[in-house]
Amino acid sequence: MPEQATRGPLYRALLERGVSRRAFLRFSAAMTAALALPPAYVAQIVGALEQAPRIPVIWREGQDCAGNTEAFLRASDPSVTEILLDILSVDYHEVLMAPSGLAAEASMLSTMESFPDGYILVIEGSIPTAEGGVYCTIGGRTFESIVREVAEHALAVIAVGSCAFDGGLPAAGAGPTGAVGVQALVPGARIINLPGCPMNPANLTATIVHYLTFGRLPATDTANRPYFAYGKLIHDQCERRSHFERGEFVLSWNDEGSRKAWCLYKMGCKGPATLANCPTIRFNEGTNWPVKAGHGCVGCTMSGFWDQMSPFYRRLPATPGFASDVTADQLGVGLVAVVAGLTVAHGAASYARRRRAVARERMAALPAGAAATAETPAATAETPGVRDGPVDAAAPAGPEGHEKPEPTEGTDA
Repeated sequence: MPEQATRGPLYRALLERGVSRRAFLRFSAAMTAALALPPAYVAQIVGALEQAPRIPVIWREGQDCAGNTEAFLRASDPSVTEILLDILSVDYHEVLMAPSGLAAEASMLSTMESFPDGYILVIEGSIPTAEGGVYCTIGGRTFESIVREVAEHALAVIAVGSCAFDGGLPAAGAGPTGAVGVQALVPGARIINLPGCPMNPANLTATIVHYLTFGRLPATDTANRPYFAYGKLIHDQCERRSHFERGEFVLSWNDEGSRKAWCLYKMGCKGPATLANCPTIRFNEGTNWPVKAGHGCVGCTMSGFWDQMSPFYRRLPATPGFASDVTADQLGVGLVAVVAGLTVAHGAASYARRRRAVARERMAALPAGAAATAETPAATAETPGVRDGPVDAAAPAGPEGHEKPEPTEGTDA
């Protein structure tokens, strides 16, 4: 039996379009890594994608700049990602579809009727609610009413980008349109939030692959962000983290630190307060991301980042995970001091152990009578505070040659 006949529609399409088995396996491995799964799951993902069913996608845009669509069109592995999403059938996307006007709306309604509770709804952009939602209307209807209708029977609702997450820029500074995110409008829907300005398309693909593989949406935090993408601080994954720990910071653009790729914390980087996988997934075919390119993180995956993280070039007052009154200056210098102190302590302990060993060797070499005479507390190398050789009675008692200070009033002599 031909291989095409034994596989699902996704794998058959791959073969028809000339995608090699090697490329398919490489894509499956990349999705396994994006989902933060052990390598053992590669085979399970391969098997699931080979038999993947067709899942329609309806992509709607509200108040947005279309940045997430642009990121989606520039996915890092277009030869496979485009096919995957084509098999999923993006039945409605205002930027990508050929129909327009009433014909476009008819395509959406046809999908909803043909696949009740079986399509994925992707929302890009915020949803204006002020004055009855008149600030964004499509085909004579408010975007608010469209989202409520389409989300009601969706298999899942994926909010892509910061605007769809919590209102984003239109909601900043108490914006006049009453912009909100998807979960504020339809809290009862099965929502996955993929915030970012823009979101990384690899996270969108990985979310869908997770559903196709395991039959359920990925685990999320309290903000409905998947743990695989938003479970770690950028600060803990950043390639410049070692400079932070050494107290090496960029202090002005184009200074020595910036040329040496030192930490951007003092230039306003919000990495210590931002959850995202940007350092590991990256953009532009996995080659780069803002911090690597020389610009600090602005915290665009966090709630209300336009208000909470700005001014973007003002440094955070303290780093999460440490005492609230410990700043980057204290942390960097403090860690260096701790490491230096431990090094000195280790050296001193090693020296003391060596001296004790030498003393034991000398003791063993002495005659029995001489050994008994030498083994006194004042003469042993292990007695604290006793130096080799005679003690000079005229030597000052205080440290570093200073006289011992007289006891002050109210203290013991």
